[in-house]
Amino acid sequence: MMLVERRKERKLEIPQASLSDIVFLLLTFFLLTTTIDVDKGIGLALPPKGETKEVRKENIANLLINASGQVMLDKQPIEVKMIREAIKTRLAERPQLIVSVKTDRRTPYEVFIAVLDQVKQAKAPRISIAEPES
Repeated sequence: MMLVERRKERKLEIPQASLSDIVFLLLTFFLLTTTIDVDKGIGLALPPKGETKEVRKENIANLLINASGQVMLDKQPIEVKMIREAIKTRLAERPQLIVSVKTDRRTPYEVFIAVLDQVKQAKAPRISIAEPES
């Protein structure tokens, strides 16, 4: 009878002394193994302010994007997905070609980035981003 009462008096406990160590180790593990994607943006080398250079007109391809997102390449309407091939063709004819991208202030940002991506995919070495029309 005495033996049965002793067993009932025992309390069960979960050892918590090492819980903080385990939490710290898990936190350290996740901090060290987590990678955070950082948007690197668009890599462009910009000339110093005020520096101008004369360029012959035949060496410039003008890409104009209006406020509604329509694109024109040298005054000819063009779809965004066709820009890469058109620029590649022109670069084959004139390796010194400069692609000038000009937008309106209300041009959708997505269209501007899509056009710039097409120009970069065409491997145009010289890209000029003109100031938007006011």
